[in-house]
Amino acid sequence: MKEIYEFISEVQLKKYAELAVRAGVNLQKNQLLIIHSDIQNATFARLIQTVAYESGASDVFIDWTDEQSTKEFYLHAADSAIDHFPDWKAARFKEWDDAGAAYIHIISENLDVFKEVPAERISRFQKASRTKLSDYYAKIRSHEIRWCLLAVPYAAWATKVFPDLSKEEAVQSLWKLILKGSRADGENPINDWESHNRAFESRKKFLNESRLEALHFTNSRGTNLLIGLPKNHLYLGGGVIDKNGILFFPNIPTEEIFTAPHKNKVNGKLVGTKPLIYGGRVIDDFYFTFQEGRITDYYAAKGQEVLQQLIETDEGSRYLGEIALVSNQSPLAQTDTLFYNTLFDENTSCHIGIGNASPSNIQNGISQSEEELKAAGLNTSLLLVNVTFGTEDMKVVGIEGDGTEVLLMKNGDFQF
Repeated sequence: MKEIYEFISEVQLKKYAELAVRAGVNLQKNQLLIIHSDIQNATFARLIQTVAYESGASDVFIDWTDEQSTKEFYLHAADSAIDHFPDWKAARFKEWDDAGAAYIHIISENLDVFKEVPAERISRFQKASRTKLSDYYAKIRSHEIRWCLLAVPYAAWATKVFPDLSKEEAVQSLWKLILKGSRADGENPINDWESHNRAFESRKKFLNESRLEALHFTNSRGTNLLIGLPKNHLYLGGGVIDKNGILFFPNIPTEEIFTAPHKNKVNGKLVGTKPLIYGGRVIDDFYFTFQEGRITDYYAAKGQEVLQQLIETDEGSRYLGEIALVSNQSPLAQTDTLFYNTLFDENTSCHIGIGNASPSNIQNGISQSEEELKAAGLNTSLLLVNVTFGTEDMKVVGIEGDGTEVLLMKNGDFQF
């Protein structure tokens, strides 16, 4: 896939890699770094490895995957293999975690690679893997370990985003949008991200001091959703502090300010506005209806079976774990592009997260037991899948304990 890198300078590509290492995971001296990458992204993975060693990494291990091999596994492996995640694979994560590793995940969308695979086989294997890796995902959610997710183009992805361009023009255009949306196209992306984070801190301070009891979302697409919030909830976004007090950025790009809904206090209808990519499959033109937190009705004109598998993963996947506010005035939103990739599309407008809530979204949540978190109203699930529903006319009103309304967003943009 070397041709993908013909459309970006070596200097700019290294800046992007440095952003992942020095701001994304904020790699420390003598720290182990694990890079998760498909073989198609080998060029960028190896550059990140080089930058990591230059930054003082003790070791850098690239955990290679191959989507074509994964496709063959999904299609032809025995049912016993689909329903089983080997102990040795789980043991690797435990050893890495115990060694204090940081993780960088490189993604590149290929929407058609799994189109022949039955959705239920993908869902079964994901459930098996998430069950076996539950300790790892718990550390991810509570920010005990530092991680960063970022993307590079892929030809099939680029031509999906830009169907009217040649392959070469599409790849070049997608590179420009990825770097622009990730605030990685300037002279000093790390400084740009420090400025970006200061804006996050100001808005989080306002919301956390407001102590709102609910958020009300409405738009012309049919969304009318009232989301109750737990007591002592916290808004997060931008930079995150790990258990050792080290700042990192889990997502590049990121534009969201998010908190956890109260599991049983979500009511109304949500209409999706951008495709949801789940397990390599596309869900589009869909809606959800909520009653007392639970998804009681749902429909997708495309990908109904995939949506059903998602919703029925476990009991917690019928409830929400996240609600995020995202302005439509960010550099990413202003590209006015449908990316067909959840990391990018979710950061262009407001979204929900179906499934697990982060304990970091309530005060002292990381130190609380599962029973205490449940009593506080936080949902638990094997998964967390983000669903975009923001629009140009999105209105968000915060509701205080006495019923006073505070306008938070108008026409899709922040009002504070």
